[in-house]
Amino acid sequence: MGHIRLGALPRTRKWSQVVGLIRGGAGVAQIANATITAAEVGLRNAVQDKGVLETIWLLTQLPIAARSDDFAAALRECGLNVSDSPGLMEIIGAVTDVIDAQMPNCKGRTDLGEMAQMAAVETLTQVIGGRLNGNLFGTTPEDVQKEFSKLATNKQFSIFAKDFFGRFTYKCLDYFVSKAISDPVGESQRFRTLAEQSEFTKALARHCQEASKIIEEFSGGWFSKKNWETDGNITREEIKKFTGYAMKKLADELKQGATSNGK
Repeated sequence: MGHIRLGALPRTRKWSQVVGLIRGGAGVAQIANATITAAEVGLRNAVQDKGVLETIWLLTQLPIAARSDDFAAALRECGLNVSDSPGLMEIIGAVTDVIDAQMPNCKGRTDLGEMAQMAAVETLTQVIGGRLNGNLFGTTPEDVQKEFSKLATNKQFSIFAKDFFGRFTYKCLDYFVSKAISDPVGESQRFRTLAEQSEFTKALARHCQEASKIIEEFSGGWFSKKNWETDGNITREEIKKFTGYAMKKLADELKQGATSNGK
C-alpha cells in the first residue's frame, strides 16, 4: 500500500465489536455495518485525500474528453500523456501515471488514495473493456473513444460511478477487516480454509456493489448538471463536494442494509 498508511486499528470498543463479529461468524451485512461505523472517522479523510479526489476528477473528465473532436488532445489537457491514437490500456496507464505525478516521491500518498486508484483501474478495465467484448488489444482507438463517450450520458455515468464507488468501498472495508483479524484462517478461526475466506471476501464485494446502488440514483444527474453548468470544466472543488456526499450516502446505506436485514 501507500507511503502514509492508515495505521494500526485503535483498541476501541467499536473495533473490538468488529473483531468479535468476524470471529463469531456474523453475516456480511452485520460485519460491514460494524466496520463502516468503526472506520467512519478514517473514511471521512477521503474528501481531503488528494489521491482520491484526483482519481474521481479524472473519471469525470474521460467521458467529457471523448465527446471532443480531438480525443487525444482533450486527454492531454487533463494531464494524460497519450499518443495521437490511444487505446484503452494506454489511457489506463496514463491515468495511473497522472495520479502518481500528483504525489511525487510518495509525498501525500495514502492507502485511501491507492485504493481509489486501483478501484479506478478495475472499473475502467471492467466497464470499457467489457463493452469492447474483452478484446482490449484488438480494438481501434475510435472504438475506445466511442465507448468512453457513452459514459457522458446520465444513465451510463450512473452505472460507471456505481461500479467505482462499490469497488472503492469494498477495498476500504476489506482493508479494515483484514487488519481486524491478523490470523483469520485455521481450525479455531472464523475461516477454516482459504476457500472459505475467499467466499467471504466475494460476498463482501457483492454487498458493497449492492450498497453502491444508492450512488447510481444521484451521480448521473449530478454529472449531467455540472457538465452543463460548467461547460465541461468540472472543478476539483465540485468533486470534493460530490465525494463527501457519495461517501456519506454509502456509509448510511451500509448501516441501513444491516438494520433492514434484521441483523
